[in-house]
Amino acid sequence: MGIITLTTDFGTRDPYVGVMKGVIAQIAPATQVVDITHEIEGQQIMAAAFVLRQTIAWFPRGTVHVAVVDPGVGSARRILAAQYAGQIVLVPDNGLITLVHRDFRLEDARSVEERRYMLPSLSTTFHGRDIFAPVAAHLSTGLPLARVGPFAAELATLNMMRPAIAEDHVISGQIVYVDRFGNLVSNIARGELLTTYKHRRGVQVFLNEHCLGPIRGSYHEAPAGTPLALIGSTELVEVAVNCGSAAEHFQLGVGAAIVLR
Repeated sequence: MGIITLTTDFGTRDPYVGVMKGVIAQIAPATQVVDITHEIEGQQIMAAAFVLRQTIAWFPRGTVHVAVVDPGVGSARRILAAQYAGQIVLVPDNGLITLVHRDFRLEDARSVEERRYMLPSLSTTFHGRDIFAPVAAHLSTGLPLARVGPFAAELATLNMMRPAIAEDHVISGQIVYVDRFGNLVSNIARGELLTTYKHRRGVQVFLNEHCLGPIRGSYHEAPAGTPLALIGSTELVEVAVNCGSAAEHFQLGVGAAIVLR
């Protein structure tokens, strides 16, 4: 039994997600479809790239991950099918693959062009239904990746830099994602802290110059309504407010500066 995951900015009010599932069910009725999220903010490719990176680590080999946040739908942009860690990622070639491509070894990449695996009629506004869903369904039933189109030598990526580590052990990063609780997730990973500060105590966290104190172990280590920094389930440093929203508290979001020193 195959697995397909779906990540989109379609929401659930409209029929778009359900229709994609209907297309998959017609082609691959035994495939399990897992909704990751359909609440990515409209056209927010960076947020989708973050969610896709967090998703792929938790699924088995053979999974097909469909991520559709596609401001360029109907244009000349390609659709990519790329394989990492034995899993296939099916995305528009608009940078959505950036973090997966950074953190996993690319095993193969194809430009999706073979019409026989798409619906007979293609709209210019709903490639999720007409291309992504049927191609994913065929791949989930064992279609070889090479059959969907020619090798893709280059992939579009976003300028999502790793944090900078200075000689004085100051780590400068940025907020890359805001979750529904208002937690501000940075691009600074636990591993970078362990490497940089393995012999040092008392490291302080600053969000746009707001001092949050040291990294805490859990939310309850700060009083209700108080901001704090901790390492979340993503293994990244995040800023939270216990029983509140850091995004609202600080009126900050993606791109805000976070510094450890």
